[in-house]
Amino acid sequence: MPKNRVKPCLGTICLIAAALLAGCENSGPATDTAAVRAAPAETIEARAERLAREILIADGHVDIPYRLYEDMEDISVRTEKGDFDYPRAKAGGLDAPFMSIYVPADLEDDGARERADELIDMVEKFEADWPDKFAVATSPAEVEAAFAAGKIALPMGMENGAPIEGDLGNLRHFAERGIRYITLTHSKNNHICDSSYETEKKWQGLSPFGREVVAEMNRLGVMVDISHVSDDTFYQVMELSQAPAIASHSSCRKFTPGFERNMDDDMIRKLAENGGVIMINYGSAFLTESANAQSFARWAAVRQFAEENGLDPDDERVQAFNDEHRAKEPTIYADLADVVAHIDHVVQLVGVDHVGLGSDFDGVGDSLPTGLKDASQIPNLLRALLEKGYSEDDLRKIGSGNLMRVWRQVDEVAARLQAG
Repeated sequence: MPKNRVKPCLGTICLIAAALLAGCENSGPATDTAAVRAAPAETIEARAERLAREILIADGHVDIPYRLYEDMEDISVRTEKGDFDYPRAKAGGLDAPFMSIYVPADLEDDGARERADELIDMVEKFEADWPDKFAVATSPAEVEAAFAAGKIALPMGMENGAPIEGDLGNLRHFAERGIRYITLTHSKNNHICDSSYETEKKWQGLSPFGREVVAEMNRLGVMVDISHVSDDTFYQVMELSQAPAIASHSSCRKFTPGFERNMDDDMIRKLAENGGVIMINYGSAFLTESANAQSFARWAAVRQFAEENGLDPDDERVQAFNDEHRAKEPTIYADLADVVAHIDHVVQLVGVDHVGLGSDFDGVGDSLPTGLKDASQIPNLLRALLEKGYSEDDLRKIGSGNLMRVWRQVDEVAARLQAG
């Protein structure tokens, strides 16, 4: 178990210094000792709040572009909907949320590249509209520069490789536009690989073109993201990739048996052997068996209703059925402690160097755990980890250090491959 290494806060240091100075002026060592004794100890809550400001905190997956695509809001102020905006992020200390350039599976054969470009345009507009608040970031150095300037860095990752559209030229195009990881697929098998959500697999892992994609991602310095992929795809990526990979928003299968979307212990060990990092998803269905079972039962009922009535999933009647279903059976929410349990499980398996945070804010609907309902509540997570015995150095690694290390290693591999 990691140990606490407590740093005295600035306020405590100042009180001690003032006490010592007063002691010198009065030539009385007894006064000196009394003042030091009277200095208030930093509470664990205050320590967590301080660390949320001091530590660079990254998040592997925030779906704000997807949420705003058809319902735009001004995220420079507190929004009525959603989990992420500038005030919430600043309150919680979220400094570098990866903007998810999410492309739905049904665009696989029509419009995928166009949708991805539109969402990248949106993220770039965040910086253009609010340059004092946001900065698009394409490297660890740019993330750190934004943090130093008090801005929220906006690195980008593409969720679903559909926009590559079978052309490595498109992959290069997106790398040039700032995409720094690609989740190879999403909810369905695509032209790159099989999805964890599909019962019947098309490729039994990577497609022949998918193998070319992994190699080219290594060469370009784009992180390979194995969230959403099938188990066979994962192991083939581990064999092929010359650089560490990430799971940008996945959790541990130990707590959700049979849920292929999460990673089992052998996969977590293999990811760590290759230097990678698993970034824990906060969605309740990813965290507990009961929430997972309810989520799948609800999803199956909604899908059956849509199919029986010949309705598109986005039809308002399908949404009404879903709302009615939720009213009859209140949602089971995981708890902040469950997020900590997933982090702790990874640490017990492979050490603190291979775990990070991948909230899936704005991507999991109304399913976030109690105590971690939006970006403003990140200090709650830090406090819970401190209470568990994690040190400040551990929190720096979990907060962003592990991801930044992988990102730099991916860049180093790319430089070597490009040098020939």
